[in-house]
Amino acid sequence: MTILLLEDEYPAAERLQRLLAQAAPEAQVVAVLDTVSGALAWLAAHPAPDLILSDIQLADGLSLEIWEQAVVPSPVIFTTAFDAYAIRAFQANSIAYLLKPVKLAELQAALAKRNAQRDAALNEELRRRNEELSSGNSSFLLPNSSLSIERLLDALPRLYKTRFLVRQGEQLLPLPVADIAWFSSRHETTTLVAADGRRFVLDYTLEQLESLLDPAQFFRLNRQIIAQLPAVRRLHPHFNGKLLVELHPAASEDVLVSREKASAVKAWLEG
Repeated sequence: MTILLLEDEYPAAERLQRLLAQAAPEAQVVAVLDTVSGALAWLAAHPAPDLILSDIQLADGLSLEIWEQAVVPSPVIFTTAFDAYAIRAFQANSIAYLLKPVKLAELQAALAKRNAQRDAALNEELRRRNEELSSGNSSFLLPNSSLSIERLLDALPRLYKTRFLVRQGEQLLPLPVADIAWFSSRHETTTLVAADGRRFVLDYTLEQLESLLDPAQFFRLNRQIIAQLPAVRRLHPHFNGKLLVELHPAASEDVLVSREKASAVKAWLEG
């Protein structure tokens, strides 16, 4: 379970992370942010976390503004020293509203509620899919009672990123995935190359990008390059069964595909 923690007081953030380590040892805190603006930028640039744990009052305003300015599908547990915002909080996909100092038992109860809601939603989705498949091949039917959460998740449709938030000077710009030509990794720096030639540095590894991008549109050509389909202009036979890939915009170095990957690249290009 991935958790985004929004808290502007360092001691409170540290305490919450200690409580989470006890209540949900498997949880991973992916970021700790203290501002509304920082949270909006992070959410635009990263996959939605499984859960958000958020104080109401952040350094630059109320965290509730996040849900008023953006569509955030993640459930949220609010923590605060005040109870005046409870009604607005439950309009923001809230599953719990905990008063500080947060107690371990209260956090455990809130996490259990989140898990129960998730499991109910997954089972309902699978029930609907089983009904749709019941008139077809019954070998695809999976009994709800015997499914693990991992298998339920595998049964749901995969969602891929549709845009990235990139920095241009002092500005952050949303760049649609359709405008991307390829990604490269050099010296532990990942660069996004747009179809019009613009380049932006990203806070992702190529491994992370592989899980976020639609494999029908993107292919990892080698250790350094992930390319989108329209960016691949030509393939040239190369020494020892390798392929030389001609990209647009052009790469500064030769883009080679290994002999082992050559047939997979051709199959991807053929569709």
